[in-house]
Amino acid sequence: MKTHKPSVHFDLDGTLVDTAPDFYVVLNRVLEEAGRAPVSAAQVRQQVSNGARALIRLGFSLGPGDEDFEYWLNRLLDAYEQHLDVESCLFPGMTEVLQQLDDAGIPWGVVTNKPVRFSRPVLQGLGLGERVGAIICPDHVQQRKPDPEGLLLACRQVGADPLHSIYVGDHQRDIEAGRNAGMETVAALFGYIDAGDNPEDWNADHYIHQASELHGLIDTLAENYL
Repeated sequence: MKTHKPSVHFDLDGTLVDTAPDFYVVLNRVLEEAGRAPVSAAQVRQQVSNGARALIRLGFSLGPGDEDFEYWLNRLLDAYEQHLDVESCLFPGMTEVLQQLDDAGIPWGVVTNKPVRFSRPVLQGLGLGERVGAIICPDHVQQRKPDPEGLLLACRQVGADPLHSIYVGDHQRDIEAGRNAGMETVAALFGYIDAGDNPEDWNADHYIHQASELHGLIDTLAENYL
């Protein structure tokens, strides 16, 4: 009898949801307010996975400790909270992937370094709030990714065995977190890959160029553990 319950978990920005369009809008609004030049959508996409601080560095050339850094960071976060689910959408093919998981009875969740203040409304706005089995944010753990704490917590919440689960992400820290949790790892090459990054160096178990490539992995989980 098969007793090892599997699960699949996703990073949020750049893996499950394309949130860059909303970040692009709000960052340029804040830059306009500050009288600074706008940034391009491509520049924003390369930095979204690194968080709001990276976007302030991109637009203002400021870092933590610099004068006015905290002011503009808070302005950006407040602006984003009012515009966080306008143009954001699931990446192509993810709707079908999530339906396959639901149909197979495989629980799925989100483990992200994005605060719950923003993560939960994004998922709710996309109609996923009642379907997602776990939403693990920095608010819920002591250590962020690449520490495995969040992934292990997500597996506990859905009653799954991390050794028979998958984590999908678009950043090296995602793959490291998945490996540290003993999970099978998938690098989403369609996500927000930093300029100069070489995903082959991440040593993921799988590399995918589109979400539809997850179907085979999900079939394997169902066959082996359900």
